[in-house]
Parts: sequence; C-alpha cells; structure tokens
Amino acid sequence: MKTKKYSMSFTTGALLYHESVKLAALYISIRQWDKVRAAVVAENIIQARTVNTLNRFTNEIISRLKTLSEQEILFLNDADYAEQKYTLWLSICRRYTFIADFATDIVYGNFFSLKNSVTYDDYTVFFNKKAEWHSELDRIADSTKGKLRQTLFKMMQEANLLDKNNAILPVVPSAAFREILSKAKQNEIMFFPISELVR
Repeated sequence: MKTKKYSMSFTTGALLYHESVKLAALYISIRQWDKVRAAVVAENIIQARTVNTLNRFTNEIISRLKTLSEQEILFLNDADYAEQKYTLWLSICRRYTFIADFATDIVYGNFFSLKNSVTYDDYTVFFNKKAEWHSELDRIADSTKGKLRQTLFKMMQEANLLDKNNAILPVVPSAAFREILSKAKQNEIMFFPISELVR
C-alpha cells in the first residue's frame, strides 16, 4: 500500500492564536469560509504587514480551522485561553499528519513513558525514521528541516504542551473539552499529554 505523502507546509507562522480566534469568531457570524477569506483580505483583519503575508496567513489559518466541526468552532470561540490553544493544536494535528504523528509517537509517547521532556534529538530520530517511508522528507533542504523543527517546537510551546525548556506540560481537560475529545476520532486524544482516560 502506497504511503500517503506528508504535507510539510507548516512554516507559515506557529500557533497563530490571536489570528485564528478572530477568524473563528468571524466564521460564526458568516458561516462561509469563502466569505471569511474575502472579509479578512479586504479589511486586513489580522493586521499583516504585506499583502503576501496576509494571503499566506489567511489561507493557512482557514485550512486549519476547516478541520474543526461546528461544535469545535463554537467551543474555540467560547473556551478559556488554555483550551482555545488546545483546540488550535487539535486543528493543526488534523491538518498536518506529520505533526499528528509526532504528537502521538513522541510527545504522548514520552509522557506515557514518564519522560518529562521532548528533545531535538527526539525530533531528529523521528524525522529520520519517517523518511524511510516518506521519500518527500529526504528531498527537504537542511535549512528547511531546521525551520520545520523550530516552527513545530514553537507551536508546542505556544499551545502550552511544552514549556520554554521543552519539558512536557500535562493537559488536564475541563468537562467541556472532555466532551470535545470524546467526540473526536479514537486516536486524537493522544495528540495531548493526558494521563487520565477521557472516554
């Protein structure tokens, strides 16, 4: 069976928290992503410095948010600061299978094995292992590999999954976020370092 290629286009920004929350709120009032995109670009709602940056960020954020259900978008709009970030992390993992695999295999794996951090060496071993099955990873320039790693670790820190020293920060879900996770796909709970059973 042919392995599905990884999309590795996640170096546009990191978590993009403020911008994503703005677009989610706009979507709730409009309910059509094409109209959201048009409004954001026309009014520069995310306050990008250039038109190119505006378009790239808008497209990136919408591609992530579109992975969320209506209930999850509403939750994102109403949740507290921490769980808004967790919901955005959920959308990123759904958008990028490479990140989902890293979250599951390394972040959750280390946490479950009582390792208290995620290291650059962990990332390198993971990347090289995946490259054995994903030839597209071998074609990535070294400079881009460094940018991908930097962006991913920044995302995890901004999502409060890692601290500034890359120590793992356990997630303690609220009842509302438990409900979100209970309706997600079976393996998606492992995108988060959660020690207790949610289901």
